[in-house]
Parts: sequence; C-alpha cells; structure tokens
Amino acid sequence: MYIYNEDLDGNMAVEEPKICVMKRSGERVPFNGIKIAEAIERANREEGILSERLTESQINEITKGIEKDARNAGRDLSVEEIQDKVEDALMGIGRPKVARLYITYRYKHNEMRKMSNIDQKIAGVVERDNEEVKQENSNKNPTVLSVQRDYMAGEWSRYYTNRYLLPEDIVEAHKEGIIHFHDADYFAQHMHNCCLVNLEDMLQNGTCISGTHIDTPKSFATACTVASQIVAQVASSQYGGQTITMSHLAPFVDVSRKKISRRLKSELAEAGVELPEEKFSELVEKEVLTEVESGCQTIQYQLITLQSTNGQAPFVTVFLYLNEVPEGKLRKDLALVIEVMLRQRILGVKDRSGVYITPAFPKLIYVLQEDNVREGTPYFYLTKIAAECTAKRMVPDYISEKKALELKGDVYPCMGCRSFLTPDRFTDTGVGNLAGAENYTAEKHKYYGRFNQGVVTLNLVDIACSSEKDENRFWMIMNERLELCHRALRIRHNRLKGTPSDVAPILWQDGALARLKSGETIDRLLYDGYSTISLGYAGLAECVFYMKGVSHTSEEGKEFGLRVMQALNDACAKWKKAENIDYSVYGTPLESTTYKFARCLQKRFGRIPGVTDRNYITNSYHIHVTENIDAFSKLTKEAEFQKLSPGGAISYVEVPNMQNNIPAVIRVMQHIYEGILYAELNTKSDYCDVCGYDGEILIRKDETGKLVWECPNCGNRDQTQMHVARRTCGYIGTQYWNQGRTQEIAERVLHL
Repeated sequence: MYIYNEDLDGNMAVEEPKICVMKRSGERVPFNGIKIAEAIERANREEGILSERLTESQINEITKGIEKDARNAGRDLSVEEIQDKVEDALMGIGRPKVARLYITYRYKHNEMRKMSNIDQKIAGVVERDNEEVKQENSNKNPTVLSVQRDYMAGEWSRYYTNRYLLPEDIVEAHKEGIIHFHDADYFAQHMHNCCLVNLEDMLQNGTCISGTHIDTPKSFATACTVASQIVAQVASSQYGGQTITMSHLAPFVDVSRKKISRRLKSELAEAGVELPEEKFSELVEKEVLTEVESGCQTIQYQLITLQSTNGQAPFVTVFLYLNEVPEGKLRKDLALVIEVMLRQRILGVKDRSGVYITPAFPKLIYVLQEDNVREGTPYFYLTKIAAECTAKRMVPDYISEKKALELKGDVYPCMGCRSFLTPDRFTDTGVGNLAGAENYTAEKHKYYGRFNQGVVTLNLVDIACSSEKDENRFWMIMNERLELCHRALRIRHNRLKGTPSDVAPILWQDGALARLKSGETIDRLLYDGYSTISLGYAGLAECVFYMKGVSHTSEEGKEFGLRVMQALNDACAKWKKAENIDYSVYGTPLESTTYKFARCLQKRFGRIPGVTDRNYITNSYHIHVTENIDAFSKLTKEAEFQKLSPGGAISYVEVPNMQNNIPAVIRVMQHIYEGILYAELNTKSDYCDVCGYDGEILIRKDETGKLVWECPNCGNRDQTQMHVARRTCGYIGTQYWNQGRTQEIAERVLHL
C-alpha cells in the first residue's frame, strides 16, 4: 500500500507508508528496527559458545525481514507478534540456543510487565494515547472525564475478571479471538446486559427514583420527563441497551386533554365567553398538540443530553407500534405521538455551533403493518413521514408485523440494537407473574420487564480455518467450541444467581424489570424463559467462503451456511431443555471486536484471500459488504438466515442520498414488510464544521497508511471539527471507529 503525493513540479511521487506498532498499552508508535536488533543482541551475548552466536549480518537480516513482514501486514503488528517473529527467525536460521535465551529474556520481562500492565493501560486512558480504548465505542468520547473514569474502572474489572472469575482456558480463548466474552469490563459486578423497560407499570402504578417516590403523572409532559429519568437510572444499572415504547406514554395524552379542557372551560367561564363545541375542541386539540410536541422534545433532548454513569447518553430505543393499543381515541393519540417523534427527528438536534445534525440516540423502531404500509391505508401518512426520516436521519429501523407474527407469534421490539427476547412461554405454562409486576394480566403475553443475561460470541471463521477445509473436522471443532461457549455462558448465568434486588432498586424493586422485595434475589427471573442468554456468532460469510469457495448467496454456500446456523440453534435448544434457561442464537453486532477477531485470525492463519485478508470480519450472517447485490435480493437472501438467528439479528441495505427519492425508500420498506422481520436502510448524514459542507465525509489514507476521515470540500481531517454519523452495528455511531470497522465502512457497496 503506497501514498501518492505531488512533488514541487506537480508530479505524483510515491512514498512508502510509515510502519507502526501497537504497544501493550494500546499506544500506536512508529516501528523501530533498532530495538529488535538490540533485543536479539542481548540474547546473543549471553550465549557462551561463540559458534552458536549470530553474526551481525544475520541479526540485520532478521531485522529487515521483520520490517518487511510488518510493512506487508496491512495493519499494525502487536509487540507480541513481532517477538513471535523474532523467535521463529532465530529457530529458522539454526540458532535454537539463542532463541531459548531470547524466550527466557522475553518471559522475564513479561512477568515484570504484568505487575504494571494494568497501570500502563489506565495511564493510556488518562493521557488519551491508548488507540484501542479511544476507538472501542463509537458513542463514547474518550476525552470526557466520566468516560475516562468508566474506562479506568473497566480496565480494573477486566483484570479482576480474567485473574479471578474466569477459567484460564476461557481467558485464553478470548485472548486468541476464538470466542469473545462480551463486556468483561462490567463482569466483576453483578450486572445484566439489556432489557425492555416496563414503563407502563412504573407510570401507571408509581415508582421510586433515587429513593424518591414518583406518583402517576398528571400530564403527558410530566410522563415524558419521568420516562427520561427512568431511562437514565436504568442505563446506570446495566451495561447494554434498553427499549421503551411510546404506547406506554400515549394514554397520558388524554390525561392532558382532559386537564386542558377543564382549565379552558374555567378560564372561558370566568371571562364570560361562550364558544361553539367545535371551536372549543379545536382550542383544546391545539394545546394538546403543543404539549405532545413539548413532551416528545423532552424525550429527545433529555435522552441525548443525559449522561449515565458510564459516560455516554443512555443507549435507548423507542418503539413505535400502532397496534400495541386498541383502535379508537388511544390509537389516534399514539399516531399523533409517533408523527411528532418522527418530525422532530427529521429536524435533528443542534450542535454547539447551532447546526442541525443527526443524533445517535434515541434509536427509533417503526412497525410496518397492514394499515400503514400501502397507499390508501389509514396510517400510510405516518409511513411516508418515516421514509423521509430514514432518508434524512437514518432512523427509524423497521420491524414487519407480518413476519413477527409468523416467526415469533407476537410483535415486540428488540432490546438495544438487535437482541430479541424469546417468545413468552411462562405465561402459557402457568408459571405466572414471576416479577411481581402490578400491570400483569394472565391473558396477555409479557415482554416488557424482561431482559438478557449476557453474550458470548463464537468466531466461525476461526473454526473454518482451524479445520483446514476438512468438513468432518469442521463439525468436530464446532462442537468443541460450542461447549466452550456454553461453559462461558453458564459462568455469566451463575454470576447473576444470588444477586439481591437491592443492588439496583430501579430495576428489581421499583418496576423497570420487577417489583421484588428488599433482600430477595433475582434468581427466579433467570429461568422459565423470563430472561434470555445469548450465543453470539460472527463471520458466517468468511466461514462459508473458506469451506466452500463460494459466497453464502450461492446455492452451495447457502446450504452449508444454513447448516451452520441450524447447528447453533440445535445447541441452544439442547441446553435450554436440560437447564430451563432460554439460550438463543444472536447475530453479534461486532464493533471493536471485528478488528480484534481479524487481527487474531491473521496472526493464527496468515492472510487468506477473501477470508482473513481484511482488518474486519463480517457481522453475523450478513452478505459481505463488498459483494455486489441489489437491495431486494440482499434482504430476501438474508431473511433465510435471519430466521435462524432468533435471539437477535438485523439486516440492512446501503443506499445513497435518498432525500429526493422517497418512493424508492417506501418500496424498500414494503419489501421489508413482506419478507424480513427486522431491517434498516443505511445512508450518510455528515457535516463539516470548518467549511459547512453537508455531504458525505470520505475515508482516506494518511501518510502512515492509517484510515482517516476527510472533508472532500476543504480537506479538513480534524475529527473534532466534523460530524460523521454511520450505522455500524444496528445503531448509529458518532464518535468514530477503529481501523477494522473504518475499513469495513469504506468498502461498503451501494445496494440501490
């Protein structure tokens, strides 16, 4: 890979990119061959027999060879990888004694380094020079003190978790990228992943926030404020995403309507004014609209500006589903709330300079149904507004009521970005009101108040490469790795067992998830299907390509890919039957992990074309981002795999600027309704603070070969002076990404 620059005469000059190394602390530094030569020389001097020592030319040759490997790697090699190459080179030229001395020297220094490894990482966080941490989460700003505090605590938690809480083989498998044990930075505490908040119970029956009792709100605006406070509290008591539904807020529109009506009647009576009923209703509805707009703005701005204890805005999804409420006045009020939410999102929010930009949260999910999906249906006007919103701000995402009923038997939202609960089974089996919710009815399936225990992800690409294309060996390794994941998931489950409700009252005592007593454990909520636990997977595209030499969009590739997916489901079904725990197959939304998996694969197997030759691997079952395929074919083909990912999955199509082609957006939405459970459209929504450019900010390579963002209008590369919003893992990121994910974004092809 080379960098092209103009010389003084205007000719294109070719420059080799600088090579960089990723230190253990996460700091990115220039490659220094002198250090390698000095380390070899130290070991060389300790060898007593002169004939066993290396010559100066041999040391130089090894150093040059490693420099060449580093240049050709296409990524930053780690210190450990370079040391491995030194050992291999020493053995390769027949100097095993020097190699052993080098290994001993390396071991001693590693042991000394372990004593301060966590100190180095924390220092990297505080001084903001840890590249891996800075780009770990695309919605966390690592320069903010609260984020740094969260990262510092996370580093300690990882250390404690790896040293004391996890078996050595699981720690090693995670380190090698064979599996990924998610959210180890929160595992030391007894915390769960994500949830659907039972907002209805908390608003209608009262709740408690920070020790203060909150009565049922007396207006829509107050209900929105309380909901925002609940979301912030929930976000600080778990580490994953949460979802609320606007149908739980919609009843308060009529509460406000009646309150406004009483006030206006009193004011008009005092003034001696009489109005016709129709005119009076118009006045009332005008004020109702004003309050709904104010309440929805509260939801939007509070959720963006609130900061949870982990230093980011609450990772919250808002569900927009008309059929969650009965037909009549309540549904019309919900339709009004949905319309206002969409219109406010189209407008966007202002940044510090007053420019309207695309916010990351709250995420919106809009349900496509028979009475809103086609021209002439009662609520099609809402779908047109949703299409405009998607074209401008990348939300909402879309759930098909038709496919949800077909695949799950119920229509309910996902938690966070894509994690779905299993269909309710404890209501039908007579287990009853496990959580003690005050809005529980035995006749109605329960979803709000349920949660996910955690995730462990399986690297399918590693299984394929480890099998060396031997299919029998592939399935043997698959079974071994599945059992490894199973043990890791049981550790997650057992970590939650015995947790007293007192650790997070908002969750377990005050209605968000349950109304348990003080001192009561959450154990009964871990069984009978009340909560789920997720077997994640990643890299199906590369796995199939390695094993079969074709894409999983082909018939041969699809057949093998579906068998892989079925094996994951069969394992979950077996574990669930044996343990009464709802294991579920989850299409992992790799963010920073995509880069980690790719680096581990390259280290273990080298650069295999079409498999390990990029700095990322493909999310879940997705068709590879570089494959040319149209939007409708992509959604149709991925739907076959999505139904085998019941614990969570989302498909997307990459589209250009669609603001002037809303009919095309609607056509894609109608295709989603007919054929796939959950999908979204990815467009671009960027802004350059330097020149005011509001088109697409592009990805370029700098002089070191690193991928950077650049305004095509003014050349600005300062990330603090631009706003870039991209959907990367089912949700929008706005704080940039690591090199692996950035490469994946750069290589996406358009599907429309």
